[in-house]
Amino acid sequence: MTMTPLLGGLLGALLGTGLLLTYLGLPHRRRPGLEARLVPYLRDTPRPSRLLSPVESTSPLRAFFAPLLSDSAQVVERFLGGATSVRSRLMRAGKAPDVDRFRAEQVIWGAAGAAAGAAFSLLAWLARGASPVSLVLLVLCSALAGIVARDQWLSRQANTRERQMLAEFPTIAELLALAVAAGEGAVGALERVTRLSHGELSGELARCLADARAGANLPVALQGLADRTGLVSLARFVDGIVVAVERGTPLAEVLRAQAQDVREAGRRATMEEGGKKEITMMVPVVFLVLPVTVLFAVFPGFSFMRFTM
Repeated sequence: MTMTPLLGGLLGALLGTGLLLTYLGLPHRRRPGLEARLVPYLRDTPRPSRLLSPVESTSPLRAFFAPLLSDSAQVVERFLGGATSVRSRLMRAGKAPDVDRFRAEQVIWGAAGAAAGAAFSLLAWLARGASPVSLVLLVLCSALAGIVARDQWLSRQANTRERQMLAEFPTIAELLALAVAAGEGAVGALERVTRLSHGELSGELARCLADARAGANLPVALQGLADRTGLVSLARFVDGIVVAVERGTPLAEVLRAQAQDVREAGRRATMEEGGKKEITMMVPVVFLVLPVTVLFAVFPGFSFMRFTM
């Protein structure tokens, strides 16, 4: 069987491509560069919103909507305000403090609400012939509801994350106390705990360590944790670590005491929540179970009286 020159050239090209890919995949060819080795130890600055970034594509649709979205975000910011509160809640939710991006998301949520209101208004107009003024008001209210819903969702995300951090705090504090009692320093204990644990609080501690590696001292980095979260328990935790690092007080005892305080606070919160639920549970008992019980107790007597009469 003879091999044609075209087939031989194709097989040679395939062989050369395979050898080249094998060479490029060797371990010594996949060593990380200087940038890849330094990135895990440095905290990147928050990236600007891609929704408000300059238009890079030549797409007419994107070129039309990007300025419109930016102008709408500025209008929402002008009417609602509260950029400080939004930035604080973004940090509490573990997001980048990018107010412009959040306003752009509010505009998108408002547009979705307006679209839903417009669809419902169209159906109402076709079915019942409703007044155009009421339909326009419905669309405006739907858009406003979408904007407010995004704001409320951010608050819910921040509160949920803080509850998770409070739930993780006693365990993290106990692990830090064990590491310190075993002879680790404050930085070494934080590194060990962040390496062995996973969660919102451990992620914040890892961010503090990244700030410390980037040049800030540990007390300043931990104070950033207290400022980002706004939790009283974490603020006391940071103050205890800062005092222990600066003055040499026994850190393990402080951490154990704070973990016990957080557990007691969680127990009190659970008892208070149980008391509220107990009052709520009285509503069906008083308005449903008790009337039925009284009816079953009284009905035979009324039946007997009607029979005797």
